[in-house]
Amino acid sequence: MGTLEGIDVITVVISEAPYGQERAYTALRFALTALVEGEEVKIFLIEDGVFLGKKGQDPDEVPNYLELLEQCIEQGAEVKACGPCSKARGLSEEDFIEGVELATMHDLVNWVKESDNVIFF
Repeated sequence: MGTLEGIDVITVVISEAPYGQERAYTALRFALTALVEGEEVKIFLIEDGVFLGKKGQDPDEVPNYLELLEQCIEQGAEVKACGPCSKARGLSEEDFIEGVELATMHDLVNWVKESDNVIFF
């Protein structure tokens, strides 16, 4: 299934908003670790998870989730955010950092079909 021989394709679906619970933080740490281990990682932001890709996050006294997402992108992760979920939350394409592309459920279905593993946070 993987696109490169010997490398798994892992799709990480994140539905949790940053800074509420720790699921989004754990998801980003998982994705970054998989990238460091040489896996191909795709990250799909859905529901409140779309806020992970929003520009301008500057939290005090907690890890900056946006920095983790940027590290994932720098390491080669492909990142898409659900367009309808974003629109419903008042976010447009201009609200997202570079490297986050608006997408549809069709994109998620394709990623799931192409992946060796899918994990949902």
